[in-house]
Amino acid sequence: MEVTWESPVTAVGGKHAAKLARLPGIATVGDLVGTYPKQHVQKGSLSQLDELTAGDLVSFVGEVASARQFSYQDKRTRRTAYRLEVRVRAEDGALLMTYFDKAKHVADWRLQTELPVGRVGVFSGRLKWFRDEWQLTNPASRLYEEGDDAVDTMPDLIPIYSSIGGITTWQLEETIELALTLLDRVPEVLPPAVVEARDLLPTRQALRWIHRPDTRAQKAMAEKRLKYDEAFVAQCVLARRRLLVEGTVANPRPGRPGGLLDAFDARLPFALTEGQVRVGEEIAEELGRDHPMQRLLQGEVGSGKTVVSLRAMLQVVDSGGQAALLAPTEVLAQQHQRSVERMLGELAQGGMLGGSEHGTRVALLTGSLGAAARRTALAAAAGGEAGIVIGTHALLEDRVQFADLGLVVVDEQHRFGVEQRSALGAKAGTPPHVLVMTATPIPRTVAMTVFGDLDTSTLFELPAGRGEVQTTVVPIKARAAWLERAWQRVREEVAAGHQAYVVASRIDPGDDEVAAAEPVDATGEAPRVLYAVDELAPELAEGALAGLRVEVLHGRMLPEDKDRVMSAFAAGEVDVLVSTTVIEVGVDVPNATVMVILDADRFGVSQLHQLRGRIGRGGHAGLCLLVTGADPLGPSMERLLAVAGTRDGFELSRIDMEQRREGNVLGTQQSGGRAGGLKLLSVLRDEAVIADAREAAFEVLRADPALVGSPDLAAAVRRLEDSEQAEYLEMT
Repeated sequence: MEVTWESPVTAVGGKHAAKLARLPGIATVGDLVGTYPKQHVQKGSLSQLDELTAGDLVSFVGEVASARQFSYQDKRTRRTAYRLEVRVRAEDGALLMTYFDKAKHVADWRLQTELPVGRVGVFSGRLKWFRDEWQLTNPASRLYEEGDDAVDTMPDLIPIYSSIGGITTWQLEETIELALTLLDRVPEVLPPAVVEARDLLPTRQALRWIHRPDTRAQKAMAEKRLKYDEAFVAQCVLARRRLLVEGTVANPRPGRPGGLLDAFDARLPFALTEGQVRVGEEIAEELGRDHPMQRLLQGEVGSGKTVVSLRAMLQVVDSGGQAALLAPTEVLAQQHQRSVERMLGELAQGGMLGGSEHGTRVALLTGSLGAAARRTALAAAAGGEAGIVIGTHALLEDRVQFADLGLVVVDEQHRFGVEQRSALGAKAGTPPHVLVMTATPIPRTVAMTVFGDLDTSTLFELPAGRGEVQTTVVPIKARAAWLERAWQRVREEVAAGHQAYVVASRIDPGDDEVAAAEPVDATGEAPRVLYAVDELAPELAEGALAGLRVEVLHGRMLPEDKDRVMSAFAAGEVDVLVSTTVIEVGVDVPNATVMVILDADRFGVSQLHQLRGRIGRGGHAGLCLLVTGADPLGPSMERLLAVAGTRDGFELSRIDMEQRREGNVLGTQQSGGRAGGLKLLSVLRDEAVIADAREAAFEVLRADPALVGSPDLAAAVRRLEDSEQAEYLEMT
């Protein structure tokens, strides 16, 4: 049977066919061959240990030097359990392997007989510091018989794959080798001119060398070609989208002198920053063009993106159109409505008694609105009375219509995808202008890779009146008394007339998604219990914060209850708000000066930066306390210390991405829909590759928009575009 790129993966599965058929994301032979090793191990070397930290993956070839079995009492099951400690010697050092049994009786544990002294194997696992030395716990291993020729002929570079779906690294290696041998033809996605100009390998050779290189030089050449493929296909998708926009006609929205925007500017109680003026001018000029604006506005928490977007919306209203603001949560949508109406004052009461002659109306549309309120909002949007319509995913429903939608504003872009933006834009008679915003700073190369179809504007300055925020790590594992001091600081701030946030990672103790916080370690200790909002709030109200007005806020509450609590907190009627990350974006309470984030190691770097941006917004100095029970020497503590050490969101964004290994930069969390992620390309380190691929992609597409002359490239682009559509359909 002929084996092609699109053949089912079972065609090369052999004895592993049943397992291969169940692998997530690997349906075809092409998917299998595109599963690259996560690393290549240099035979015999352990020198890399000096450069690694806990949690890093270590793989090496070594010989069993000793093996000892111990028994211990498992604190969870209360039964006798066994562990096997094996010391493996490499050419330049030794490392301890600790295996824990899964057998009910030690006599049934085969592993103890499979690791005799002198046995040679490849060992791979996560590094852990325990009992004053590095070790691997339950590592994957491939053992060779004594005198096996395979040991002598073992290559200098050994590929190590992630074990998925019960398939080990060694089984993947064998299956991929067979697939490369049987494949009739390997697609060439790059046009020959692009390959020749950059001296790139043919794809088949690159695939062979990425999986089984003889030298580091071969591996580097393979990576160079395959990285370029990744960058080029992604940039072609973005370039097609961008070129389509450039060829689309839109209604210009130039605004008008003496209109709503001028009236708003006249009533602003503060001066715009230089950045707000600069970005505002860019947006105003693009809104006046006859093809759609497609712009990403990024800026630190509190940098004034809301004012910039509101001025753009008012320019569109002055031009006879409407603007829709899409927010990811009801709390944020309601916050936007209150903020916009507060800034507009009588300008938000168009057609109403006491409203301004220049005024318009602001409508709110969310899924929880009552029937009467929903009918009113739908009528105001469809009839044009509401120049600004703010809402959640409810705006995407078929029944929502606009009289003349001219601008779509998407807040917190990482929560939405391209398809959702398009679904809202489709409600306009002609393609609307689009402004997407994010408070998560995005490094330049990430913006080029994920948002390459958008122009980018950045707000760096913070408006006058923002207070400094001090961030301190509270390591309760080493300094248990510091938590008591944290609650004292909350009481002190409240006594001074201010308010506080307390943030926990889960709603109640039964939340499965985070209840299993940490696995039992080698000592058999139970996992650390995480704080939960529903349990924590009454404990604080009756204990450390007794006498203070404590309220709860989380995503499972009824919308009217959430709105009531937030309104009370904003009005100063609540001293301490115990919340989940529902307050991460959009919540603006200038009087809040202190935030205690419990189990802070459970949050990402960018998320912690977003959370602390909720305090210090009223000119008062802020204090953010990152409470953690994490290992003082572990990577989680390093991450928290990085957050405490800088308020530069762009630097923290890089740290966040480096720690997450950039794996899902093209996935749902980052772009809202482009599936698959990056395999070899690093958006932080491969800036030159991305920039060059972007230029080449535009050049190829301008010459051949339909990619008629590059069928393999057209197929790859179509697959990436289809995966984006599929992700969107799964979310709706």
